[in-house]
Amino acid sequence: MIGLMAAWRAVAAMFILNGALFGIWASRIPAVRDHLNLSHDALGYGLLFMAAGAVCSFPITGRLTDRFGAVAITRVIAALYTFSLFLLALAGGFWTLSAYLFVFGAFHGSMDVAMNAWAAEVEQAYSKPVMSSFHAMWSLGAGLGALSGYGAVQLGLTVAHHFLLAGGIVVGLAMALSWVRWTSRRSELSKGSVFALPSSALVLVGLTALCGALGEGAVADWSAIFLRDVTGAAESVAALGYAVFSVTMVAFRLAGGFVIARFGPVATARFGGVCAAVGVYCVVSADNAGPTLVGFALMGVGYAVIMPLAFSRAASDPHVPPGQAIASVATLGYGGLLIGPPLIGFLAEMLTLRLAFMVLLPLAVLIVLLSGALRPASLD
Repeated sequence: MIGLMAAWRAVAAMFILNGALFGIWASRIPAVRDHLNLSHDALGYGLLFMAAGAVCSFPITGRLTDRFGAVAITRVIAALYTFSLFLLALAGGFWTLSAYLFVFGAFHGSMDVAMNAWAAEVEQAYSKPVMSSFHAMWSLGAGLGALSGYGAVQLGLTVAHHFLLAGGIVVGLAMALSWVRWTSRRSELSKGSVFALPSSALVLVGLTALCGALGEGAVADWSAIFLRDVTGAAESVAALGYAVFSVTMVAFRLAGGFVIARFGPVATARFGGVCAAVGVYCVVSADNAGPTLVGFALMGVGYAVIMPLAFSRAASDPHVPPGQAIASVATLGYGGLLIGPPLIGFLAEMLTLRLAFMVLLPLAVLIVLLSGALRPASLD
């Protein structure tokens, strides 16, 4: 058990790092937007490059993970991902920001696939549902990253200084904690298209993940702007939007193992869909920051276990190697996490930001309808 606990801490450190870098970036999006004088749709187009980078990286990393092992790939990409955060602070215009976002998204997506494959190995060694605890660590990292943005604004730090200081601290600690002995499974590369989408039952798993991740991505990149532009909140209060969302997500993901073991993955996912729908309604109907923050908190509860359940289901698929299965689901799932922000940007430009968030309501309902796909493969 000591070995398993050390492995859990190592994987948790990687999830915290991944989430923290994403939260650091998300917390300073308004500052970057204002510095570059970008409109809603221009910011949306820039974020689309981030989505494109991630989607391109998923299948390639899935195969590399199966070939060389999840541990080695995770550690290498973690360093590259941190460096890509520093690049974002150097952007001097729309096109340089878009190019750096493509790189940032590619390493973000690559690390997601590799570290989830490592997490699936540890979960199978535990023989009980612990995947949601790793994703809780991701949310914890994202929340801490977002809070660092609040602190950076209060201290008057520039985006560049904030990214260098916070990113440097997080990657140093995460690398130290992740250095344990763990032998990952390896498998030969299967034939077929590298960019294959999920097949058979994994399609519905991927679609369920897509609905949850699209909402999660929308909150990550637009909650601060929503609070500031729609409710009139101060910049320091606006930075708390994603932090509140992340805190409730951490809490429910930490409880997720117990809840899933007690009620099953299907019922848990359905509960999440209902909470997400109620949260979206609170956000779009609120006129001030208080109810909006409550809505973001409910959305955190709602989306908390959708991605962990999807990855656990994918990793246990009897027909596809774990790396490729996770990558195929991530193509839809984390594709939604990164496609959600530009979608909100486009809709906000055509309509309003409040109405743009309304698109998340039917997607939350769809989670309820598709939750049966998350039933373990052995029970199919």
